[in-house]
This record gives sequence, structure tokens and C-alpha cells, in this order.
Amino acid sequence: MRKTVVIAVAAAVSLGLTACGAGSASGKGGGKDGTLVVGATAVPAGEVLTYVKDHLAAKAGLKLEIREFTDYVLPNTALQEGSLDANLYQNQPYLDDFNKSKGTDLVSVVKPYLPPMGVYSKKVTDVTELAGGATVGVPGDTTNEGRALKLLAAGGLIGLKAGAGPDASPKDVTSNPRHLKFKELEAAQLPRSLDDLDAAVINNNYAQDAGLSPTRNAILLESAKDNPYANLLAVKRGNEDDPRVRKLAELLVSPEVKKFIEDKYKGSVLPVAQS
Repeated sequence: MRKTVVIAVAAAVSLGLTACGAGSASGKGGGKDGTLVVGATAVPAGEVLTYVKDHLAAKAGLKLEIREFTDYVLPNTALQEGSLDANLYQNQPYLDDFNKSKGTDLVSVVKPYLPPMGVYSKKVTDVTELAGGATVGVPGDTTNEGRALKLLAAGGLIGLKAGAGPDASPKDVTSNPRHLKFKELEAAQLPRSLDDLDAAVINNNYAQDAGLSPTRNAILLESAKDNPYANLLAVKRGNEDDPRVRKLAELLVSPEVKKFIEDKYKGSVLPVAQS
């Protein structure tokens, strides 16, 4: 049975994931004829952007080029350097940490959807079935590992010390009644390592890339309530009011895109209500 849980987070979050992105980005942002060049990971960001490009962009007078990435670093460095005009793949905690650690100056424009992180296993169908001493894979980077540990804590598997933030690590685990062992791996490797683990906490995009459905296959899944990890459209500071960026932002939170997300992902990706 899949269990959905709520992640409790501090009101001010400075770290976290994402979620993600790709090969190399070349050329200059803006493309030809005023084309908006946007970096994204394949799922779900690339699919959402492709829907916008194929069904909504022309009517809105927007020329869109999508460049896909398979890692979480290159989309931001390409955006900072100017070979992208925008990117869609990460959340606010991850962006904040990236700016702080890399000296970049990237900002959020809009947050259209949430890709919930989940716990997956090929050996058990419920987190309560995890045996004592089970090995659980977690992302090895700071922001994703903290998010993973908070999910495990929200599911009652571990306890974290009071005040543990989004950069929590195994050192912050204060109770571990099942004596779980944590194996830190690169986030993209976790789906491929499921055969060798009792369970793994996997980012949404990598889970879906591997054919795992968060709603059907996760044995523990984040809730959207009070969740700071919605993916965002990011640009370099100063470009927030670029008319092309504003058009894309409006399309990403349009009723058409909301329906596309609901119909295609059936709860595996959740549209975010706009305030």
C-alpha cells in the first residue's frame, strides 16, 4: 500500500533539490528570430514545455526552443553564462543553494508544478515491511539527501534532531528503530541500483525516466501540502520581465497546461495553485 505523507519544513528554506537536466547547451540564448531557449530535464519539464511549444506557443506569439539536460548543474551554468534564456527543472531550495555555492544570480519567475519524491522498492510493498538493517539508497548531494531524510522521517522510519534543515544528513538522525543503513549514491543512479538495495529514495524525474510511477510504485510519497519543492521557471536576474519569459510563465500556469499535467501524469506530477 502506498502511503502519502506530509513533509514538515521550516518556513524559511535555504536548501533542497531538484530536481535535473542534460547534455551540453551551445549557442547563444535567444536563438534566432527572438526564439526563447529553455533548458529542461526530459521528464516532466521537457514534456510540459513540448506541450506548450506544440499547442500554445504559436498562438501566444512565442517561439520556443527546448534543450534537454540529464544533470542538475549544467542547466544553471548555461543559464548564468547566457547560452540559455531560462530553465525549468529545479525547486527554490536547490536554486538558493546553487546561487550560494556557485556564485550565480538566478531567480524564480513562476512555479507551475510539483514532482513529488518517493521511496521505491523491488523487495517490499510497504515501508513497514522493511526489515531491520535494511539498506536504503539516498541521493548523495546535500540538498536531495536532506529532502530524502525528511521524507523518511515523515513516514516514521527515522527521527531527525530538532531544527534539522533541508541540508540534513545521516548525522542528524536521532532515532533509527529499524537500524536502517543509508547508501549515498548519485541521484541518477538510484533507479538502476534498486536490485541491490532494499529501498531507495528517488527524485521524480529519475523515477519516471526509469519507468516507475510515483502513484503506483512508490511505497512512500511526498504530499503537496506545505511542500517547498515545486519546480520553477528560472532566469538570470534582470530578465524576469523579458516579454518572452512572461509569455512562457503565463502559459505554464494556464488551464490548458494544468489539464495536460493532470491528464498525463495522473497524480505523479501535481499542478501548483497560483496565489
